[in-house]
Amino acid sequence: MNPLETFRKFVNAINDHNVKEIRTLMTDDHLFADSLGHTIQGDAVMEQGWKGYFSMCPDYSIRINDLAAQSDIVLAAGEAGGTIDGQPWCTPAAWKAVIRDQKIAEWRVFADNKPVYDILAKRQNANPT
Repeated sequence: MNPLETFRKFVNAINDHNVKEIRTLMTDDHLFADSLGHTIQGDAVMEQGWKGYFSMCPDYSIRINDLAAQSDIVLAAGEAGGTIDGQPWCTPAAWKAVIRDQKIAEWRVFADNKPVYDILAKRQNANPT
């Protein structure tokens, strides 16, 4: 598999919510970074992270509009969206994937998460502690 094929397979696994396949496509030391710079490392931790995210956003999906690769780095632009607490959201997004041994060693997401934060804030306001 070349880097673009690995990337596409990973995106398909995400869109299928196939956490088992997502994990098989991550390196053991996989690094996830969100648009705020928060990082999580390790395939086992990320497996749980994906399960939690799909639980919160059961129809989460990625749509890729543009794709470029050079060597072992893939860059993509498109949008991400889904539904949280019955409220749909969609935002422009970009991704950077570093491929190593036909697996995703690094997955960086660049997105305006304000729509998600707004929905979660409503949840927080509805259930104050």
